[in-house]
Amino acid sequence: MEERVGSTRQPLVIGVAGGTGSGKTTVARKLAAALPAGSAVILDHDAYYRDDGELPLAERAHRNFDHPDALETELLVTHVEALRRCEAAELPVYDFKTHRRRPETRRVEPAAVVIVEGILVLAHARLRALFDMKIFVDTDADIRIMRRVRRDMEERGRDFASIREQYYGTVRPMHLEFVEPSKRWADLIIPEGGRNAVALDTIVGKLLHVLGQ
Repeated sequence: MEERVGSTRQPLVIGVAGGTGSGKTTVARKLAAALPAGSAVILDHDAYYRDDGELPLAERAHRNFDHPDALETELLVTHVEALRRCEAAELPVYDFKTHRRRPETRRVEPAAVVIVEGILVLAHARLRALFDMKIFVDTDADIRIMRRVRRDMEERGRDFASIREQYYGTVRPMHLEFVEPSKRWADLIIPEGGRNAVALDTIVGKLLHVLGQ
């Protein structure tokens, strides 16, 4: 890992991808929690959904949220680049109930480890090039869809009919077209996500070694 001016190390940037409900968020959080306090920050690609505020709510709700064009990934790239320069970044905050960005932002300070997670983080070449470690969380489709149904109903206030329509209409096709193929860019593939304690312990050991702990 490169040394920066003033003996400040350049952050280690990790990309964590995987299909919807695969457990990638759990992996990202467990990795961050296993490191010394304050040494890791997490950037969620979902926060970068574009704000189509000019559209009625019904139309916003039926956008294809699983296509790369739905996300402002170039803004995420600029934020990761800023953190790599040891500069703070002002991240967007997205409201999944209104399908709008909120007016406030989330300030993220530089940290030794920057974890970027989302279904498409390995599918974008410029973003992928910023990662020092690329992880793909690989979980069976039936488990993933059940997790997604529970999340959307409990956390995002959606009904089962709309979840089913979206899954067959866009989620599954986009997974096959963009998410699953991005697995080939991964340095590590973790089956079953956050439940794979052996894989997580191995990665944490590597990170602690790199950080000099």
